[in-house]
Amino acid sequence: MNKILKLLLIGVSFSFQSIAQNAEQAESTPTDDKSPIYWLYDAHYRMAIQYNDYAEAKSALYNLVLLEPQNDSLRYNLAYIYFDNNQNPSTILACNDILAMNPNHLGALELSAAAFENLGLKDKALPNYEKLYMLSSNLNALYKMAFLQYDLKKYAECGVNIDILLAHTELADANVVFSEENNEQKEYPMKVAVLNLRGLVNVEIGNKELARKAFEEALAISPDFQLAKSNLAKLKE
Repeated sequence: MNKILKLLLIGVSFSFQSIAQNAEQAESTPTDDKSPIYWLYDAHYRMAIQYNDYAEAKSALYNLVLLEPQNDSLRYNLAYIYFDNNQNPSTILACNDILAMNPNHLGALELSAAAFENLGLKDKALPNYEKLYMLSSNLNALYKMAFLQYDLKKYAECGVNIDILLAHTELADANVVFSEENNEQKEYPMKVAVLNLRGLVNVEIGNKELARKAFEEALAISPDFQLAKSNLAKLKE
């Protein structure tokens, strides 16, 4: 459960460390208010995780959830296993149950948004990223929001969030990983990606001069950033 998940968006491979870091663990010390059968299934789950046997881990979690249906940590661990194994519809269903109990569960909002995105349902993913950002001010969620808004042709909202991103105090330390043409992955400053997005938005709304400036700003930071190079070349055609 300590993997760093890689999520794809518009050709960008983005590391969502918070999903892995926030994977919740059930209690590890028996207490008097839990039955022996609970601790048997809990030990089953932990041993399965130890040996990377996710099918058995899911089986143990099903039993634990049946014993404690209101325990959102158990359901979150189940949703995480679904997501880590590309079972996106199951991830969404598990997260729906969590969010019905706790509408502000940050992990469930993030997993659900990412699962919708993996299924190409960007209009479903966006509201969850928006709520996640409202609750946490998470820079990664805002970044995702801006790209989804661009893809959904919500250019005004996207432009506002680009401005917020560029003014964000954490932006200078944030990086993203892009898939290059040869399928190799390369890390760039997040600011480069955001400036490139600003250029794309301005192309769509017909402001070529601002688009050119944004692409050139991105290349001033990372001269080898291929997307900005390509977009600038198209703009000059």
